Amino acid sequence: MPAKKLTFVPKKVTKAILTSLPERSRDVLSLRFGLGSDQVRQTLEAIGGKYGITRERVRQIENLAMATIRKSREYKELAPHLAELKTHLDEFGGIAHEHDFLNSLGKDEEEKNHINFLLVLGEDFVRLREDDDFHHRWTVDEAVAADIHLALRNLYRGLSDEDLISEGEMVERFIQELKSLARDVRDAELAKRWLKLCKKIDCNHMGEWGVAESPNIRTRGMRDYAYLILRRHGSPMHFGEVARAISETFNRKAHQATCHNELIKDDRFVLVGRGLYALKKWGYSTGTVRDVISSIIDKNGPLTKEEILDKVLKERYVKENTILVNLQNNKHFKKDAAGKYATA
Repeated sequence: MPAKKLTFVPKKVTKAILTSLPERSRDVLSLRFGLGSDQVRQTLEAIGGKYGITRERVRQIENLAMATIRKSREYKELAPHLAELKTHLDEFGGIAHEHDFLNSLGKDEEEKNHINFLLVLGEDFVRLREDDDFHHRWTVDEAVAADIHLALRNLYRGLSDEDLISEGEMVERFIQELKSLARDVRDAELAKRWLKLCKKIDCNHMGEWGVAESPNIRTRGMRDYAYLILRRHGSPMHFGEVARAISETFNRKAHQATCHNELIKDDRFVLVGRGLYALKKWGYSTGTVRDVISSIIDKNGPLTKEEILDKVLKERYVKENTILVNLQNNKHFKKDAAGKYATA
């Protein structure tokens, strides 16, 4: 979502609010929210150490200071600015990823800290803390938030670790989940913003969506990168081509020999020719050409030479003569009177 330009200067507004407080209260809020020269938000323990008081006492000072501000004349004068922030959050969908929302309004960390302080101060805004399923988020409508949470959980439950789907399909699935909750959403951009709330769903470097912790999304090494490359390509590739594609797509150094070694070790890949790899999920069998012939015969029963050639060449990039030589091995294959081959 493009950045919104606020009609007020957050730092100027917060400075005016803080002037109504005693010095220590003002200092505690400045440190807690990163409103001073040091933009790092301090913990209760760190502030307590500065003043020689307990973290609980710091919390009491913070809470009292916020309550004092909300009763002040300066807070009443803040109403138009809080209303403007509420309008922006409504336009964001009523619930927003904290990081994304602050980025849409603030040009730097200092400004974002001041906006965050105003959100905490404003009584219309609810900050939902990060948990196992969702990131930190802000909302002005907890009923909407509950619907979004439920739809995202249902969406996640419908995915397997193997699923990799386009952004368009993921958005459509999410919209269908929302429709089941009687929430009419047609805006794909709005749906994409809501998708970012969920920690269990994410997209990879290729723009494909799935379960966040699956190797297809959270790629952990050469094998996972190679899987995504082959899956996108849709047909067998030489390990050298795979290595080059990894370097170009993910901007990672991929040595051909290392790529070859990693592919050999992973049972998701099948060597189907000289240096050529395919995905096992495409129906390719592991093993030697003789193993492939045996597997095909076991599955289909006795077959003619032509039928075996046709089926094996769909799984292995080898010369026909290599297949025929294997068929002549009487220890493993026998030919019946009808000219069909079976395993010995």
